[in-house]
Amino acid sequence: MRRFNLNYFFVMVFCCFSLFASHSLHAEEVVVYSARIEQLIKPMFDAFTRETGIKVKYTTDNEGALLARLEAEGKNTPADMLITADAGNLWAAAQAGLLKPVQSDVLQNNIPAHLRDPKNEWFGLSIRARTLIYNTKKVKPAELSTYEDLADPKWRNRLCLRTSKKVYNQSLVAMMIAEHGEAETEKIVKGWVANLATDPLSDDTRALEFVAAGKCDVTLVNTYYYGRLMKKDPNLPLAVFWPNQDDGGVHVNISGAGVTRHGRNEQAAIKLLEFLSSDKAQNLFADVNMEYPVNPKIAADPFVASWGGFKQNPMNLVKAGELQTTAVKLMDRAGYR
Repeated sequence: MRRFNLNYFFVMVFCCFSLFASHSLHAEEVVVYSARIEQLIKPMFDAFTRETGIKVKYTTDNEGALLARLEAEGKNTPADMLITADAGNLWAAAQAGLLKPVQSDVLQNNIPAHLRDPKNEWFGLSIRARTLIYNTKKVKPAELSTYEDLADPKWRNRLCLRTSKKVYNQSLVAMMIAEHGEAETEKIVKGWVANLATDPLSDDTRALEFVAAGKCDVTLVNTYYYGRLMKKDPNLPLAVFWPNQDDGGVHVNISGAGVTRHGRNEQAAIKLLEFLSSDKAQNLFADVNMEYPVNPKIAADPFVASWGGFKQNPMNLVKAGELQTTAVKLMDRAGYR
């Protein structure tokens, strides 16, 4: 009779246990590439880990670098999720084959249809409204009405705009093309350019500072830039105006995320995505950058809510990506630099 090798038995048990433990540890981790900076995402990741035990590893960089990295890594990418700002960037990632469809009743219930990809490859997680900010000493709210009205000659030498090179303005113009057509949108953008009080500015904060200083009377910015500035100096003569409330509604965009096509921890990534859309995480995700929760059941931060309610444009944000190239060419033809 062959003798049973007890040492061999223990070695095999140890090896099997090690493999199982290694697999379990690997499964209970999610790797995120994020174009949002650490201070905006870490509180949510920490909350997710506390609730689920799943660890989150993350790398932050600008969206262009992250998309290029995902493409270069291909099937060997360690990333399970991509987080970035603007539907145009998320659309580009999907078009490049970097994201995969996610079927989730939780996400369908928590995120309105116009703020997620029709193919379920990306989902909005917070809302940023691109709206009008005016100098309260130089403009009466009754003078303001729509984005299109800023092309009226009454605003000659009174308008400031951020450069067209930033995706936020490209997405706004793309959505206007979807709504008005290319010819009418080009006419509007040419009107904006004719009304500029100065050359297009480097960023939204600079545009707000010009309005506050009286160098121009009105501008177009994402509301969180307004919030940051007003937190520093509440006495600035600036106020929010919500345009197009009698027709299309305010142009909104998102910061959002998608599960990577070649990620190794798909289920953990979906759990994180669902968590970020949940009641528990939505305020955390939106409040840290003074944005609006994408989940309509969740109230905005009181400071953000103090700017007043508004009707959103309900058009699906996929158009911000599909018409991005058209928008860039249009702005160039219109002289909007």
